[in-house]
Formats: sequence, C-alpha cells, structure tokens
Amino acid sequence: MCHIVIMSKHIPQNELDAVLRAVGQFTEGASIKDISAVMEKLLPRRTLQRRLRQLVAQKKLVLKGRGRGSRYIEKVKVELDATLPSLKVESHAEAYIPVSREGEQIKQAVRKPVQNRQPVGYNREFIDDYIPNTTFYLSLEIRQRLYEMGQSSDDHRPAGTYARQVFNRILIDLSWNSSRLEGNTYSLLETDRLLEFGEVAEGKQAKESQMILNHKAAIELLVEQAREIGFNSYTICNLHALLSDNLLADPRACGRLRAIPVGISGTVYIPLEMPQLIKESFLKVLEKATAIENPFEQAFFAMVHLPYLQPFEDVNKRVSRLSANIPLIRDNLCPLSFVDVPEKAYIDGLMGVYELNRIELLRDVFIWAYERSCARYSAVRSSLGEPDPFRLRHRALIFNVVNDVVHGVMNKKMAVSFIKQSAVEKIELKEQERFVEVVETELMGLHDGNIARYRIRPVEYEKWKITWTAQ
Repeated sequence: MCHIVIMSKHIPQNELDAVLRAVGQFTEGASIKDISAVMEKLLPRRTLQRRLRQLVAQKKLVLKGRGRGSRYIEKVKVELDATLPSLKVESHAEAYIPVSREGEQIKQAVRKPVQNRQPVGYNREFIDDYIPNTTFYLSLEIRQRLYEMGQSSDDHRPAGTYARQVFNRILIDLSWNSSRLEGNTYSLLETDRLLEFGEVAEGKQAKESQMILNHKAAIELLVEQAREIGFNSYTICNLHALLSDNLLADPRACGRLRAIPVGISGTVYIPLEMPQLIKESFLKVLEKATAIENPFEQAFFAMVHLPYLQPFEDVNKRVSRLSANIPLIRDNLCPLSFVDVPEKAYIDGLMGVYELNRIELLRDVFIWAYERSCARYSAVRSSLGEPDPFRLRHRALIFNVVNDVVHGVMNKKMAVSFIKQSAVEKIELKEQERFVEVVETELMGLHDGNIARYRIRPVEYEKWKITWTAQ
C-alpha cells in the first residue's frame, strides 16, 4: 500500500504575528472580513483562514461561534473574562488580588527600581485613540457579568433610588475605603462615629478627619443630585472642591483646573504642565466619557483617564473614584465602594496607566472591587462563590470579639480600642488591619434577625444597642 504524506508549508512567524496584531485591534473578537480589512498586508481569504487555524491550534487565538457568526479573539482576553476569585493572603506574601497574565506583567514592570524605568510624559494619543462605543476597555462578557451582579429591582425608577435606600452604608463604606486608599488610618468604626456624631478619633491627624468629612459631602452631592450630575465641568470640579476642602495649600485651587506643574511620588510619569493643554485634555476626557453608553465602561474610563491627566493640583485619585460611581448611581446599579481593595494593587494598576498606558492591571482591580462591592450590598451574594478564607480562618476569634463587645455593652469608642487590642494580641501584624475591619463590619451589621449566630439573646442585644447608638 502506498502512503502519501502531505507536508504542510511552513508559515513564517512574522506573518502569524501580523494576523495576531490585526485580531488584537478588536476587543470583542473579529470576523475574517474584519481582520482582512485591517491587515498590514492583504492576504487571500484562504491564506488568512490557514493562518487563523494555525493560531487557534497554537492556543494564541480562540474561535467563538460558527459560520457567519464566528469570531476570533486573543486567548489572553478570554482568560481575563473568567471570574476573579477572592482575595488571598499567603503567609509569605502581601495581600493582593488575583490578576490576569497581562496584569502580572504590568505589576512586575512597575515594581522595578525607579532608576530602571524610563521617564515618560502625558501621551495625548492615549485619549485620542479611544473612540466611545467602538473602543472598549471592558469586554462585552465583562460588561454583561458586571451588570448581572450589580442590577437591582430599581433600574426603572428615578436615578439614585437604589443609592438612597442604602445611603448610610454607602456613605460609611465609600468614605472609609477611598480614604484608606490614601493612607488614612481611621478605622471603620471611627469613621462611623465621625460621620454620625462628628467625633474626631483620638491620636488622628486633622487632615485625616477632614478627608473623611469631605468624602461625606461629595457622596451626598452624588446621591442628592443623581438626576443632574454627569461627566461635565460642573460635576467634576464641584466634586474636587468638596473632596479637597481645607486640604490644599492654596484654597483657591479647590474646584479649579491646575495652573502649576505637579509631580507624583514613586513614578517616572510626568503629567502635562501647560494650563491650556490641561484644559483641552480635560474637556476631551469629559466629552468622551459622556458619550460612553455602558455604565461600567464609563466608570472604568473615569478611573483611568482622570488620574492620568491629573487635572487638579491634588486629590485627583479621589475624584476619579467618586466619579466612577456617577453612572452606577444614575442607573440604580450597585455602587463601587472599593471594599477590601489592597492599596498596593490599586497603586500598581495606576502606575501601569501612568508609565505604560496599560489598563489591564487596573482593570483587574476594578472588576474584583466591583464583585466585592456587590457582595457587600447583597446584590448578588452568590457571585463570589467560595466563602472568604480569612473569615473562615479566624471564625472563632471573630465570634468571641463580637460576642464580648455586645455582652460588655460597649459603645463604639470602647469597641474600637477593644478590637484593636484583640488584634494586636492574637493576630499577626500583616493581618491585623483586615481583622479589625471584619469585626467592625460584623458589629455594624448586627440586627435582631441575625444575632443568634453570635449566641446573643434579644434582651442582651437591645441593651447593647441603646449604648451603641448613643453619642
């Protein structure tokens, strides 16, 4: 019997790379027709099909759909669409979120010594190349998943309905977490007392108290004026004025675009210096943000481009975090409160934007943070799957501390000291802050429908509650 062996023709790597570059221009996948239209060198259809088949076989591309509906998409984009798991703290490592392969590459790049990183300035093409509703930082799958997690039964009611229903919780969570990402040392309970009673925590700097109170005023603006706010100069400049009140060396800079150069510590990125260019770029960012139709893409766009531009003398990151909530509050979606987000992961993500114009690590942070926020507000309790391993590991101690606070009829001030002392005595240093937050969150969430899990009787709960809510 005669066997005929057909030798496949070797395809040069540079030709395969050209196809990969063409596919990479389409965030949500591309048809053969789409790919052919942007190819640097026109290829016959059958030749292009062979190149695509080989890239699929090499697991560099994924083919989705069949027939005329088939689309090719980069493998790394498909991997990113997988649900990100819970935060893990390993004994030998820092607390960090799980990241995509591209996110890990960015993390390693921005953690190189400063002297080994190339200084860069503001890249105007970064914003120019973004075309609203054509360019997407978040894939279709991600946008759909976030909507499924964040939607509420209030989506057809007036703007801000959902936020008003959980206003007290948002006020505390977002004020505390956004301040925490700036290095603020207030605890969750201390934040609660400051916002509810105006009680300044002992041993804290005045600027820390001011920062939290400023967040309160800014969040009230977002919720109370949910129908009027948007990505316009009025909203963003007033957010800045509220967030920076009594915190800038020049009070006249509150709510005004900067007219002086600024530097950012720890990075080789140099923001724009000319006031006219700052104003032009600021208006362009707002124009493009306004044109974006999807609320999650709009929110993430603000988190990327507002801090990258640095339109104000200071407080730019805080403005971007609260601005990200504008479309979520407007559309009655779960707000983004940055609960549990490690400061280092957030900063690394921003560094990737500043120095590399790469958004993947910050995108990982955004997606993970929104999942955690949804869990906090019970929008989709099942979306995170596995229980929090930290809570499981310290379940007995959390139980005992909560139980002691209630049975000891402690007020919030007494509880803060007791919880911190318990953490110092029984939790290793790198996990103490997380432990304090978990216990404080449990105490603030106690009600007569869940006290049995802490073996607290109704009469004990009512007695403690009177002390707990008193000034």
